[in-house]
Amino acid sequence: MSLFAIADLHLSLDADKPMDVFRGWDNYVERLEKNWIQLVSENDTVVIAGDVSWAKTLEQTKKDFCLLHSLPGKKLILKGNHDFWWTTRRKMEQFLSDNGFDTLSFIHNSTETVGDYAVCGTRGWFFDAEEDLDKKILLREAGRLNTSINEAIKTGKEPVVFLHYPPILGESQCNEILSIILQHKIRLCYYGHIHGPAAHKILPRTIEGTTFHLVSCDAVSFSPVLVR
Repeated sequence: MSLFAIADLHLSLDADKPMDVFRGWDNYVERLEKNWIQLVSENDTVVIAGDVSWAKTLEQTKKDFCLLHSLPGKKLILKGNHDFWWTTRRKMEQFLSDNGFDTLSFIHNSTETVGDYAVCGTRGWFFDAEEDLDKKILLREAGRLNTSINEAIKTGKEPVVFLHYPPILGESQCNEILSIILQHKIRLCYYGHIHGPAAHKILPRTIEGTTFHLVSCDAVSFSPVLVR
Protein backbone atom coordinates (compact mmCIF):
# COMPACT_ATOMS: atom_id res chain seq x y z
CA MET A 1 0.00 0.00 0.00
CA SER A 2 1.70 3.19 -1.23
CA LEU A 3 0.74 6.85 -1.13
CA PHE A 4 1.33 9.10 -4.13
CA ALA A 5 0.76 12.79 -4.86
CA ILE A 6 0.13 14.88 -7.97
CA ALA A 7 -1.65 18.16 -8.73
CA ASP A 8 -3.02 20.20 -11.63
CA LEU A 9 -4.25 17.45 -13.95
CA HIS A 10 -6.37 20.08 -15.76
CA LEU A 11 -8.48 17.41 -17.46
CA SER A 12 -10.73 18.69 -20.22
CA LEU A 13 -12.50 15.71 -21.76
CA ASP A 14 -15.86 17.51 -21.76
CA ALA A 15 -14.66 21.12 -21.92
CA ASP A 16 -13.03 23.19 -24.63
CA LYS A 17 -9.85 23.88 -22.68
CA PRO A 18 -7.02 21.85 -24.24
CA MET A 19 -3.81 22.10 -22.23
CA ASP A 20 -1.64 20.87 -25.07
CA VAL A 21 -1.58 24.41 -26.43
CA PHE A 22 1.02 25.02 -23.71
CA ARG A 23 4.63 24.02 -24.16
CA GLY A 24 5.38 20.62 -22.68
CA TRP A 25 1.72 19.57 -22.39
CA ASP A 26 1.47 17.69 -25.69
CA ASN A 27 -0.41 14.38 -25.32
CA TYR A 28 -0.50 15.01 -21.59
CA VAL A 29 -3.56 12.83 -20.89
CA GLU A 30 -1.99 9.82 -22.60
CA ARG A 31 1.31 10.44 -20.81
CA LEU A 32 -0.43 10.78 -17.46
CA GLU A 33 -2.40 7.54 -18.00
CA LYS A 34 0.71 5.60 -19.04
CA ASN A 35 2.81 6.80 -16.10
CA TRP A 36 -0.01 6.31 -13.60
CA ILE A 37 -0.64 2.71 -14.70
CA GLN A 38 3.08 1.92 -14.52
CA LEU A 39 3.50 3.30 -10.99
CA VAL A 40 0.22 2.89 -9.12
CA SER A 41 -1.42 -0.38 -8.09
CA GLU A 42 -5.04 -1.04 -7.11
CA ASN A 43 -4.05 -1.02 -3.40
CA ASP A 44 -2.39 2.40 -3.60
CA THR A 45 -3.78 5.88 -2.99
CA VAL A 46 -3.13 9.02 -5.04
CA VAL A 47 -3.82 12.49 -3.64
CA ILE A 48 -4.75 15.02 -6.34
CA ALA A 49 -4.01 18.45 -4.91
CA GLY A 50 -6.41 20.60 -6.90
CA ASP A 51 -7.16 21.76 -10.45
CA VAL A 52 -8.52 18.37 -11.39
CA SER A 53 -10.93 19.38 -14.17
CA TRP A 54 -11.76 22.43 -16.30
CA ALA A 55 -15.48 21.57 -16.04
CA LYS A 56 -17.74 24.42 -15.00
CA THR A 57 -20.38 22.20 -13.36
CA LEU A 58 -20.29 18.94 -11.45
CA GLU A 59 -22.18 17.15 -14.22
CA GLN A 60 -19.54 18.23 -16.73
CA THR A 61 -16.82 16.44 -14.72
CA LYS A 62 -18.29 13.04 -15.59
CA LYS A 63 -15.88 12.19 -18.43
CA ASP A 64 -12.89 13.45 -16.45
CA PHE A 65 -13.96 11.53 -13.35
CA CYS A 66 -14.57 8.43 -15.50
CA LEU A 67 -10.95 8.60 -16.58
CA LEU A 68 -9.72 8.97 -13.01
CA HIS A 69 -11.99 6.18 -11.83
CA SER A 70 -10.57 3.87 -14.50
CA LEU A 71 -7.01 4.37 -13.27
CA PRO A 72 -5.57 2.11 -10.54
CA GLY A 73 -5.86 3.01 -6.87
CA LYS A 74 -7.99 5.22 -4.68
CA LYS A 75 -8.00 8.96 -5.46
CA LEU A 76 -8.35 11.68 -2.82
CA ILE A 77 -9.27 15.04 -4.36
CA LEU A 78 -8.68 18.54 -2.98
CA LYS A 79 -9.95 21.78 -4.45
CA GLY A 80 -7.85 24.01 -6.72
CA ASN A 81 -8.39 27.55 -7.96
CA HIS A 82 -9.73 26.30 -11.33
CA ASP A 83 -12.12 23.67 -9.94
CA PHE A 84 -15.23 25.74 -10.67
CA TRP A 85 -17.38 22.59 -10.49
CA TRP A 86 -16.68 22.24 -6.75
CA THR A 87 -19.86 22.51 -4.67
CA THR A 88 -21.05 21.22 -1.30
CA ARG A 89 -19.59 18.00 0.02
CA ARG A 90 -23.05 16.40 0.13
CA LYS A 91 -23.70 17.14 -3.55
CA MET A 92 -20.25 15.96 -4.62
CA GLU A 93 -20.47 12.71 -2.67
CA GLN A 94 -23.96 12.08 -4.07
CA PHE A 95 -22.60 12.64 -7.58
CA LEU A 96 -19.84 10.10 -6.99
CA SER A 97 -22.34 7.60 -5.60
CA ASP A 98 -24.84 8.11 -8.44
CA ASN A 99 -22.14 7.45 -11.04
CA GLY A 100 -20.39 4.56 -9.30
CA PHE A 101 -17.15 6.49 -8.83
CA ASP A 102 -16.26 4.55 -5.70
CA THR A 103 -12.50 5.01 -6.11
CA LEU A 104 -12.83 8.80 -5.74
CA SER A 105 -13.41 10.84 -2.58
CA PHE A 106 -12.77 14.36 -1.29
CA ILE A 107 -10.62 15.96 1.38
CA HIS A 108 -12.67 18.90 2.69
CA ASN A 109 -12.47 19.78 6.39
CA SER A 110 -11.58 16.12 6.79
CA THR A 111 -8.86 13.47 6.70
CA GLU A 112 -8.34 10.02 5.18
CA THR A 113 -5.94 7.43 6.58
CA VAL A 114 -3.54 5.66 4.25
CA GLY A 115 -1.32 3.16 6.02
CA ASP A 116 0.68 5.03 8.67
CA TYR A 117 -0.37 8.43 7.29
CA ALA A 118 -3.41 10.66 7.64
CA VAL A 119 -3.98 12.75 4.51
CA CYS A 120 -5.22 16.27 5.26
CA GLY A 121 -5.20 19.74 3.72
CA THR A 122 -7.11 22.39 1.81
CA ARG A 123 -6.82 24.70 -1.20
CA GLY A 124 -4.82 27.51 0.46
CA TRP A 125 -4.66 31.03 -0.97
CA PHE A 126 -2.41 33.78 -2.35
CA PHE A 127 0.68 35.12 -0.57
CA ASP A 128 -0.32 38.73 -1.06
CA ALA A 129 -3.92 38.69 0.18
CA GLU A 130 -4.48 42.42 0.72
CA GLU A 131 -8.07 42.98 -0.37
CA ASP A 132 -10.75 42.39 2.27
CA LEU A 133 -12.29 39.53 0.29
CA ASP A 134 -8.90 37.85 -0.19
CA LYS A 135 -8.15 38.18 3.51
CA LYS A 136 -11.52 36.63 4.35
CA ILE A 137 -10.88 33.69 2.00
CA LEU A 138 -7.36 33.21 3.37
CA LEU A 139 -8.57 33.09 6.97
CA ARG A 140 -11.26 30.60 5.98
CA GLU A 141 -8.67 28.41 4.25
CA ALA A 142 -6.40 28.60 7.29
CA GLY A 143 -9.31 27.47 9.44
CA ARG A 144 -10.04 24.57 7.10
CA LEU A 145 -6.40 23.52 7.18
CA ASN A 146 -6.34 23.58 10.96
CA THR A 147 -9.58 21.57 11.13
CA SER A 148 -8.25 18.99 8.68
CA ILE A 149 -4.94 18.61 10.55
CA ASN A 150 -6.75 18.25 13.87
CA GLU A 151 -8.93 15.52 12.37
CA ALA A 152 -5.76 13.81 11.14
CA ILE A 153 -4.16 13.98 14.59
CA LYS A 154 -7.21 12.26 16.11
CA THR A 155 -6.50 9.18 13.98
CA GLY A 156 -3.17 8.59 15.68
CA LYS A 157 -1.46 8.51 12.27
CA GLU A 158 1.15 10.95 11.00
CA PRO A 159 -0.52 13.94 9.27
CA VAL A 160 0.69 14.73 5.76
CA VAL A 161 -0.51 18.08 4.41
CA PHE A 162 -1.61 18.68 0.81
CA LEU A 163 -2.36 22.15 -0.55
CA HIS A 164 -3.07 23.58 -3.97
CA TYR A 165 -1.40 26.96 -3.49
CA PRO A 166 2.23 26.91 -2.32
CA PRO A 167 2.61 28.04 1.30
CA ILE A 168 6.12 29.21 0.50
CA LEU A 169 7.81 30.11 -2.79
CA GLY A 170 11.19 31.76 -3.08
CA GLU A 171 11.26 34.64 -0.63
CA SER A 172 7.46 34.81 -0.41
CA GLN A 173 5.38 32.95 2.10
CA CYS A 174 1.76 32.74 3.20
CA ASN A 175 2.20 33.23 6.92
CA GLU A 176 -1.38 32.30 7.86
CA ILE A 177 -1.01 28.88 6.23
CA LEU A 178 2.68 28.29 6.92
CA SER A 179 2.36 29.04 10.64
CA ILE A 180 -0.29 26.32 11.06
CA ILE A 181 1.88 23.76 9.29
CA LEU A 182 4.91 24.58 11.41
CA GLN A 183 2.88 24.84 14.62
CA HIS A 184 1.65 21.27 14.15
CA LYS A 185 5.19 20.13 13.30
CA ILE A 186 4.09 18.61 10.00
CA ARG A 187 6.94 16.65 8.42
CA LEU A 188 5.71 16.50 4.81
CA CYS A 189 3.76 19.03 2.73
CA TYR A 190 2.88 18.75 -0.98
CA TYR A 191 1.48 21.51 -3.20
CA GLY A 192 0.79 22.40 -6.84
CA HIS A 193 -0.33 25.48 -8.82
CA ILE A 194 3.13 26.41 -10.17
CA HIS A 195 3.76 25.64 -13.87
CA GLY A 196 6.19 26.23 -16.70
CA PRO A 197 10.00 26.44 -16.79
CA ALA A 198 10.14 27.94 -13.30
CA ALA A 199 8.44 24.88 -11.83
CA HIS A 200 11.25 22.59 -12.98
CA LYS A 201 13.74 24.62 -10.96
CA ILE A 202 11.88 24.28 -7.66
CA LEU A 203 13.46 21.65 -5.44
CA PRO A 204 12.13 20.21 -2.17
CA ARG A 205 12.75 22.69 0.63
CA THR A 206 12.88 22.06 4.38
CA ILE A 207 11.87 24.70 6.92
CA GLU A 208 11.84 23.98 10.66
CA GLY A 209 11.54 20.26 10.01
CA THR A 210 8.83 20.45 7.32
CA THR A 211 9.80 19.49 3.76
CA PHE A 212 7.76 21.12 0.99
CA HIS A 213 7.38 19.37 -2.38
CA LEU A 214 5.97 20.77 -5.63
CA VAL A 215 3.90 18.14 -7.48
CA SER A 216 2.11 20.07 -10.25
CA CYS A 217 1.67 17.82 -13.27
CA ASP A 218 4.22 19.35 -15.63
CA ALA A 219 6.76 19.81 -12.83
CA VAL A 220 6.79 16.04 -12.16
CA SER A 221 6.66 14.89 -15.82
CA PHE A 222 2.99 13.87 -15.52
CA SER A 223 3.84 11.09 -13.05
CA PRO A 224 2.40 10.59 -9.55
CA VAL A 225 5.12 11.18 -6.94
CA LEU A 226 5.71 8.56 -4.27
CA VAL A 227 5.15 9.88 -0.76
CA ARG A 228 5.73 6.49 0.83
